[in-house]
This record gives sequence, structure tokens and C-alpha cells, in this order.
Amino acid sequence: MGGRYRGGLLLIITVVITWVTSAEITQGIFTEYKHPFAVTYLGTSLLAAYLPIAYIKDWLLKFLRSSSCTSDHNSADEFSGGIESPIYNNCAQTNIDIEQQQPLADEKCVKGLDFQKQEKPTILYSKNDEHDQDMLIHHRKLSTKDVATLGLCIGPIWFLSEYFMNAALERTSVASTTILSSTSGFFVLLIGSMLGQDTVNKVNLVSVSVSMAGVVMTTYGKTWAEDESPSNTSLDRNHSFLGYVFALLSAMADGLFTVLLKKFAGEEGEKVDLQKLLGYIGLVILVSLWWLVFPLTALGIEPKFMVPNSAQMVEVVVANCFAGSFLSDYFWALGVVWTTPLVAALGASLTIPLAMLEDMVIHGRHYSIIYILGSLQVFLGFVIANLSDWFSPTLGLPFLNSLRTFLIPS
Repeated sequence: MGGRYRGGLLLIITVVITWVTSAEITQGIFTEYKHPFAVTYLGTSLLAAYLPIAYIKDWLLKFLRSSSCTSDHNSADEFSGGIESPIYNNCAQTNIDIEQQQPLADEKCVKGLDFQKQEKPTILYSKNDEHDQDMLIHHRKLSTKDVATLGLCIGPIWFLSEYFMNAALERTSVASTTILSSTSGFFVLLIGSMLGQDTVNKVNLVSVSVSMAGVVMTTYGKTWAEDESPSNTSLDRNHSFLGYVFALLSAMADGLFTVLLKKFAGEEGEKVDLQKLLGYIGLVILVSLWWLVFPLTALGIEPKFMVPNSAQMVEVVVANCFAGSFLSDYFWALGVVWTTPLVAALGASLTIPLAMLEDMVIHGRHYSIIYILGSLQVFLGFVIANLSDWFSPTLGLPFLNSLRTFLIPS
């Protein structure tokens, strides 16, 4: 495991903790303000704030590099009596080469060509020069136009994932929503195999099977409070079937988004500035998806829109959206591109044992042996997925291989 991979795992665990806490707060919000669409729209639209942050960051980096090059040039002139500085030439040449070669690099990225298999570009200066790394990174990044187009394509998918999750929370318990949304690992494995983003090996298959078995066990397990009888209380009793459907739809949308994000961002996110991508996703949602509230209201899925009736509720909604969407979505995206889509999806399943521990410590709830064993299996599936590179080669599955060939012809 490299440093980025370990960092990705840490981010995934951080996001899981944030999600469980945010889900509890969100369900508390829905006791007074039953508007999942409004909460989702606000939370996902906040991502647009990453756009100015990303462009200000780019401007500062460009300014610092320019200042560094100027300083090196002046120092070289001072000690060489006016001889032209090779360091300054390298800086200038780097900027010129990047500007001239960017369209070609962008075209290669859009066509999905593997950069590692391409012929290395001719570099005019020492391989050890620090500017070589910058140049290679610029070759691999998508242009601003391509990032905006990508945000336009996958933004609605992320919005649907978030909306279905909140709609499920409004109709079911946090535990039920968490369990059903944890099936995203299965959809990641299936979609990733069909799109050629990931290979199906025996360890991946085992990890998903173990995790899914744990999900099923927690579904049948019992949980009860101090003043309740375990024989009379079921985890999913008296909750809406529509909520279960929304949770599964959220898992499907999340699986698709996770695979596409990894596919276009590159192995370590080198092709896309994630802040810009999330910013464009937020901008797309802010500008183009507000009208969905009208058909949802007409169908009876959403109540008639209204703003929260108290300033305190507004503050809670905004603060929860900031932590549960604005920050955690960025950390989640980094976790996906620094690890793998399957590891990230199975990592999200850790919300099940975490929610169990939270209920035991905070609410004093008890859990049956089946539920506890199921939670342990979810965690075991996450661990096995992280060991997949140490074990077996690709597993030949004729159906998936044929479907992948049909979808992505050579």
C-alpha cells in the first residue's frame, strides 16, 4: 500500500463517521421539516463553492511559480554577470510546452487512452528537474471544458444518489437505510466489470459475497432498547416499503457514480482536479435540477415546498449540509480515486457496525447475535477487498466478459 492508498482509507473511514452522524441529524430534521428534495438540493448545490476555491488555488500556484522563476533568473544574472539562466529557461519552456501540448493531452484523456502505455514525451531538460513532474501532470489532466462536460454528465447521478438516500431516511430508520445502501459494493463490482474499469478476481468476489451476507444477516437480526422485548421488535418493522426502494436506488446510483469517477479521474486522480469537478457538479445541480421539485410534488413523493419555519432549523440544515455534503463528498471523492471503487463502496458498508456501536453507546440499544455477526462480516469484507492485490488473478466469468466486450468493443 502506498501513501495515497493509506490516506484514501483514512478518508473513507472519516467519511463513514461523518455520514453516520449526519444521517442521525438528517432524520431529526425530517421530524419537523419533511423535505428531502430541499435538503438534498441545498447540500449538493453547495459543491459549487469549490469552483472559486479551485481557481484561486490555481492562480496562487501560478503566481508562486512565476515568482520563483523570476527570483532564480535574477539570482543567476547576479552571479553570472548577465548570462542567461538555464533555470529560467526551464520555467519558461515548461509553460510554453504545456500551453502548446495541452489540447493534444486533453484529446488523449477524453478518448480514454492509457497514459502509462503511451510513448514518453521528449523532455528538453534533465530528468531530475522538478519541472518535468509538473509537465507530466499537465499532460494527463483534462481541460476545463472536459471537466465541465464530465460534471454535466455525472452530476445528475450524484444528485439522485443523495436524494434517494435522504428520501429513504425520511421514510425508514437510519439502520434500515444504512443496511440497504451498503449493497453498493455489489453494483460497483458489476458495473465496474461491465465498463472495463475493474477486473473480477476471486478475492473481490469473496469480499463482496462476505459483505452482502453480512448485510442480509443484519437485516434479519434484532435490535431493542432497554424497555423493549427482543421478540417484539424488528429492525425494519412498520417502515415504508418505498423507503427500501429508495435506499436500493441510492446504492445503484452511488455504484455507478463511483465507477465513473474512478474511470475518468485516473489511477490516482491525476487526470482531474477534483475540486473543479465537484464544483461543476454543484453548479450543474444548482442551475439545472431545481425544477424536479414540481413533478415530485405532483406525484405526491414530495410535500409542497416551503422554507423552514424557524431560524434554528435553517442553521441546523445548513450546518448539516456543509459537513455531510460539502466536506464529506470531497473527502469521499479523494478516497475513491486514491483507493479503488470497490474498496470505497465496501468501506461505506462500515456504517452498519458503526451505527450499531453508536446506538449501543449513546442510546443503550441491544443487538442479537445474528446482527453482531453480520456487522463483523461487513467489516471482514472490507478487509478482504484491501488484500485483493496480494492474491488471485482475474477470474474468468463468461457472462461479464461477453457483456463488457459488447459495451466496450476493442
